[in-house]
Amino acid sequence: MSEVTNADSTNEPRLIVETGLDQRVAAIIEPVIVGMGFRLVRVRLLNQNGLTLQVMAERNDGTMTVQDCEEVSTAISPVLDVEDPVDKAYHLEVSSPGIDRPMVRKSDFRRWIGHIVKCETSILVDNRKRFRGKIADINDDGFTIERDQVAYGEEPKVTIPFSTLAEAKLILTDDLIRDALRADKLAKAEAANQNEADDEEE
Repeated sequence: MSEVTNADSTNEPRLIVETGLDQRVAAIIEPVIVGMGFRLVRVRLLNQNGLTLQVMAERNDGTMTVQDCEEVSTAISPVLDVEDPVDKAYHLEVSSPGIDRPMVRKSDFRRWIGHIVKCETSILVDNRKRFRGKIADINDDGFTIERDQVAYGEEPKVTIPFSTLAEAKLILTDDLIRDALRADKLAKAEAANQNEADDEEE
């Protein structure tokens, strides 16, 4: 099983993309975000506090600090003002995907193998559209989950093609919190080491 490296995960397309106005906003801001070394996770216009434009983004290693959020917000605000895709007043909110994150790229499924995911498909897969279970395996075409609950006559494992995915997110568990904190700590340590190496080169 090949690991997705940071270099090729930068341009990795999302499996789940927006529609309508959300899609228009994503098309405007994604090049800006990618140019800054981040990846767009999701755009949603929500009826919260009037209107809230929620932008989820992350670094290629999956981290996203408060400073990163501010940096992205500062960069995309003027672009959105110029393009003006939303014809009403709205509040811009830039955030990390969080621990119980939306799963939008193949690398998300690779990174969180062994954890529980809840997903919905656009067409029937094994006579269902909603699934919940542990990510057991992944290949280029799809991922296999071990179901939480198996109905009579169903196989305990089901393979869901990526092409059928409509929505997916991680389910918050103690294991997930532990692994997410560990991954975050590791990524921050690697970033600190990289900064030290860069300083030494100067």
